[in-house]
Amino acid sequence: MSYKRNKRLNYRVSTVDEARDICNGYLEHIMLSNAIQTGLPEIDDRYDIWRVPLKSQSGERIGEIVIDALTSLIDDSKTTTKEILENRLLGRNDKSQTKSSKTGEPKISTLRNTIGKGDSEELLKELPNESIDLVFTSPPYYNAKPEYAEYLSYEEYLLKMQRIIHECGRVLNEGRFFVLNVSPVLVRRASRSEASKRIAVPFDFHRLFVEEGFEFVDDIIWVKPEGAGWATGRGRRFSADRNPLQYKPVPVTEYVLVYRKKTDKLIDWLIRKHPNQQAVSESKIADGYEVTNIWKITPAHNKIHPAVFPQELAEKVITYYSFKNDVVLDPFGGTGTTIKAAIKLGRRFATFELEQKYIDLIKESVVDMSDSLDINWINIPVTDGEKSNLFNQMEI
Repeated sequence: MSYKRNKRLNYRVSTVDEARDICNGYLEHIMLSNAIQTGLPEIDDRYDIWRVPLKSQSGERIGEIVIDALTSLIDDSKTTTKEILENRLLGRNDKSQTKSSKTGEPKISTLRNTIGKGDSEELLKELPNESIDLVFTSPPYYNAKPEYAEYLSYEEYLLKMQRIIHECGRVLNEGRFFVLNVSPVLVRRASRSEASKRIAVPFDFHRLFVEEGFEFVDDIIWVKPEGAGWATGRGRRFSADRNPLQYKPVPVTEYVLVYRKKTDKLIDWLIRKHPNQQAVSESKIADGYEVTNIWKITPAHNKIHPAVFPQELAEKVITYYSFKNDVVLDPFGGTGTTIKAAIKLGRRFATFELEQKYIDLIKESVVDMSDSLDINWINIPVTDGEKSNLFNQMEI
């Protein structure tokens, strides 16, 4: 068996039919499936990608879709954009369209507050392109706790996270930020004859963000009070024996990684050209802000959810990386911490959560904080009694 055939054994997209199905799904998503035909998909083993030619109804080639064979994701950086496809179908000049888009203003999202129950990878597809202004989240742990033991392997977990990052990149506005709270995870040993493992999750996530077209901006270190990590048991053995090679420091930090969606626009463009300069002015940051990348914040605890992050952390991120009335997305909603921070700071929100018990907590949070929110509920039944509390009476 050749080296190339060995590589193909690891492909998630390994056949022409699979590549064509992904391509047809993409064309349906951008609403061009009735106007464009697909040619024969071809595998490029050198770069582990599928190339699928696109043709007009008259048979003229107008572009191509590029699929990552290893992840099954569309490579947006190599795929012909929807705008260019439409221009070529209508006989427009590509260059004039590109030039006019570069002289425009930043977009203001019209997205309503949204809360959805289900798999965030699927629910993200319900959101329009460039409808989110900031993504802030903490991803689910990889098998660090029994509640999260749902992935067959670490590689499967990373592929799932990459697909979600990919969708977040699609819905994120030009030049805006994706901020991630993440830390290494400890996989406990199954028996005394085995060693525990600590997986460097943040560094693997960095690779995913770069592959999905984000630019790295900052690494912020969230420092917890002394003694906060002692409950994990890490370091106790060394404390008792003090033998070399057994040293393991108690983890009291987590990463807050900051990425920006790639663009040729400077951040200053987002500020000066923003259509709502009043919102820009009202979003000025007061004295007492964090001047270094070391943030000292006390952890949060919840009896129902095993891994909540503190609202103070969400408030800092939202304050530093968004304007008032922006839309903040948390694709892993948990108990609704990001929603609470967004409402408090005058931002709109979108969040998705899989577990019903956490959806119930999110509902309670929204009721407690405001009785005049217009919310788009996805896969969540809302009773008349709840509507009277959750929606603006003028809009019911």
